[in-house]
Amino acid sequence: MSTRTLVSPAVLARPCGKAVYWTVFTGVVLLFALAFLFPVYWMATSAMKSPDEVAQTPPTLLPKRWHLDGFTDAWDLMQLPQHLWNTVVQAAGAWAFQLVFCTAAAYALSKLRPAFGNVVLGGILATLMVPAQALVVPKYLTVADLPLIHTSLLNDPLAIWLPAVANAFNLYLLKRFFDQLPRDVLEAAEIDGAGRLRILWSVVLPMSRPVLGVVSIFALVAVWQDFLWPLMVFSDTDKQPISVALVQLSQNIQLTVLVAAMVIASIPMVALFLVFQRHIIAGISAGSTKG
Repeated sequence: MSTRTLVSPAVLARPCGKAVYWTVFTGVVLLFALAFLFPVYWMATSAMKSPDEVAQTPPTLLPKRWHLDGFTDAWDLMQLPQHLWNTVVQAAGAWAFQLVFCTAAAYALSKLRPAFGNVVLGGILATLMVPAQALVVPKYLTVADLPLIHTSLLNDPLAIWLPAVANAFNLYLLKRFFDQLPRDVLEAAEIDGAGRLRILWSVVLPMSRPVLGVVSIFALVAVWQDFLWPLMVFSDTDKQPISVALVQLSQNIQLTVLVAAMVIASIPMVALFLVFQRHIIAGISAGSTKG
């Protein structure tokens, strides 16, 4: 069965058609690359300019003189090591909680088939239709006075970790992947005497590395870039993550120092993507087709 495309194979076979195709394709790729990379380039070069040059009109594409003092000043004046560590602790805890509980819930809904499982899944997916801003007040009241035990989680990493567990999108992503795992492999494990937990640990999880990688990236990035929720639950400035600290400490800081701090804060997530980009792409495409 032939697949219809925008440009027919006959046109691509001609030298003129091939030249036009590759010219348009290269131009579009370069345009999108420029649109995504230019803001990053502008942020990095602005951190190396003098304060007067940053405010200059028209702006300069390259610094007239390269200044690296902004990075050292940002590191010291804005207490970046402490706030970066706070962010790492909060992101790592949210990632671990989310990976354990979302994986267990998705496995139960997909393979254990509990009673009223579809109703539960429908209720979980219904939360995706509720704007995130509408849930801020109920979440805050919950962590400020935890039901049953009446304990406040304010200024505690648990205020970030526990709400992060209730991620309907990642749970649904995991369930859809588990649904497409070969049943023959799971039945063979059952015949060999493996229980439900052993099948999950020894069979399902090793086969689910691509989607687990994607869920991990989503979980880490969501916490790393979140601003409103950490601002509400961390009144103690010594415990605030980098996203909140950059705003709170930027009042009497030079613009170049603030931009340098933004560059430093963005390096971990950029590095994480560059290292795991192959796994991210594989996880996004995993389970999209059968056979």
